[in-house]
Amino acid sequence: MSIAIIDYGSGNLRSAEKAFQAAAEGRPVQVTADPDSVARAAHIVLPGVGAFADCIAGLRALPGMLDALASAVVQGGTPFLGICVGMQLLCRTGLENGTHEGLGWIDGVVDALPKNANEKIPHMGWNQLSVRAPHPVTAGLDGAHMYFVHSYVAQPDDAALVLATTDYGAGFASVIGRDNIIGTQFHPEKSQRAGRHLIENFLRWRP
Repeated sequence: MSIAIIDYGSGNLRSAEKAFQAAAEGRPVQVTADPDSVARAAHIVLPGVGAFADCIAGLRALPGMLDALASAVVQGGTPFLGICVGMQLLCRTGLENGTHEGLGWIDGVVDALPKNANEKIPHMGWNQLSVRAPHPVTAGLDGAHMYFVHSYVAQPDDAALVLATTDYGAGFASVIGRDNIIGTQFHPEKSQRAGRHLIENFLRWRP
């Protein structure tokens, strides 16, 4: 029943580890680069900070990790949470500083957050969720404020995969997901009580 947080050289690993330990009710939380440990985990978390290209390159550089993820998540149905760039990597293509191939678990692209004269880029700080479709991981969080730091956003081809949106000059997808896979553009590990609520929901989730 372990929880695996993937260490691929990108992410607030200590913050994520502390947040998941606080919500795990005694379950072991591993920060790991070992694909076998990830494959055995009951829940898998992919954090991410930085540029899309650097993050996907770091993930691919871990021997056996992509195969382990495909086996555990895509084929095995293990609950998976991508955070910030970890969410963006779920998409087919990232357009930050060129065109880069992502995991392709969700059809769509990652493109620049639309510029607005009234808002600064990057989007940094607290903003509100508007839940669009019921989901166990976002239950009780409509209207909650979460902490964001980003300049790019995921744009799924299928609008039904957008589970929550946030307005920052224009609306963007702040939670996306399908089947046993979900991603948040915000950082639940930095979002205090609301973030802990989301992590607890995720750890109770059995798709």
